[in-house]
Parts: sequence; structure tokens; C-alpha cells
Amino acid sequence: MDKNVNIRSSGKCRNDISPGCIVDIILKEDQRSGKVTRGIVKEILTNSSVHPHGIKVRLRDGRVGRVVTILGSESNGDGK
Repeated sequence: MDKNVNIRSSGKCRNDISPGCIVDIILKEDQRSGKVTRGIVKEILTNSSVHPHGIKVRLRDGRVGRVVTILGSESNGDGK
């Protein structure tokens, strides 16, 4: 069961990500350095339910990368 928790927290499970989620991603050009970029998911690009390198998403600003951490959603903490 620990493996499932790890998969969810690391952005490898598609069901845990939806448009509006705040995530940290690694862009293709940053894969070697491991530099993380934060943004809000606009679109999920990976079709499979699980991906070993992280689910690929497009952020609202147009950048594309693989999710390494799911931080929450836009609606968290706004009183809704």
C-alpha cells in the first residue's frame, strides 16, 4: 500500500490530477537538472492511468512537463 501512496503524491496517477490542480512539473529541457516549475494544470496530455515518469500536463501558461508533485487545487483555501 505504501507504493500507492507514493504514486499519488508523486504525480504518477492520472486520476489524482485534474484541470485546476496546482502542481510542480519538470519541463523536458530541465530533466537533467531536475529544475521544478510550478503552475496550474490546463490539460492532461497522458492517456494512460499511470506513468512511471509522471503524468504529462499542459499548464495554463502553455508550458508542458511531467508532474512530480501535486500540491492541491485552486479552490483550496479560498473559503469554498
